Amino acid sequence: MRFDEYRDQTILITGAASGIGLAQVQAFLDQGARVIAIDRQPQPSCLPVTVKLSYQLADVTDAPALIAAIQAGIDVLGQPSIVCNTAGKLDGYQPTLATDLAAWQDILATDLTSQFIVTNKVLPAMLAQNHGVFVNMASIAGLVGGGGGAAYTAAKHAIIGYTKQLDLDYAGQGIRANCIAPGAIETPMNAADFAGDGKMAAWVASETPAKRWAQPQEVADLTLFLASRHADYIHGTVTPIDGGWLEK
Repeated sequence: MRFDEYRDQTILITGAASGIGLAQVQAFLDQGARVIAIDRQPQPSCLPVTVKLSYQLADVTDAPALIAAIQAGIDVLGQPSIVCNTAGKLDGYQPTLATDLAAWQDILATDLTSQFIVTNKVLPAMLAQNHGVFVNMASIAGLVGGGGGAAYTAAKHAIIGYTKQLDLDYAGQGIRANCIAPGAIETPMNAADFAGDGKMAAWVASETPAKRWAQPQEVADLTLFLASRHADYIHGTVTPIDGGWLEK
């Protein structure tokens, strides 16, 4: 699919080194966009060396480093009009009694608080331009139990609430905010499911009505639509991409 509107826009993407975030970077670059990519891992070799990509190293749980990375990218490519808050991590499906405070705080810092930090850094400039789009990464674990452990499920539910409130507060000033809720996506974050004989991955596929895992590019394609002018009347929603998991 082609979206010519992205050719003149700057996109900010966290979690850019692998999985869905990497696919989003590639998708927007393919559309001719400028991309500020942030991750704690080095730039993947599959990404091109181009003046349209500013790759910044930062851990999203380190607020000063994250803010500095965003500003460094802005200094090179300009203010972003679209933000993909994609960085996240799983919690090993641990219930609350198996989750200590440090683990809880780490998951929330990575999955939830990073989105707050990024949003508050770029939102004032968006408001000044009367335009800005947020595509925040939730999960089916933000809609039901069982998609993660106590910390991950709490964080993803909170992302949905934060996104709805963000949109409600600023929609009248040109801001749109929506969530994507992926189900089984074959990414490095889910590598444990494919380890060994891959029985867990096979079970997940068998339990998914579509009978397969999705690829990160499929989520990136959805992102391109939700961030575009074609979705301008879509506000504060959660869009599952889960092969039918939630319909059961």
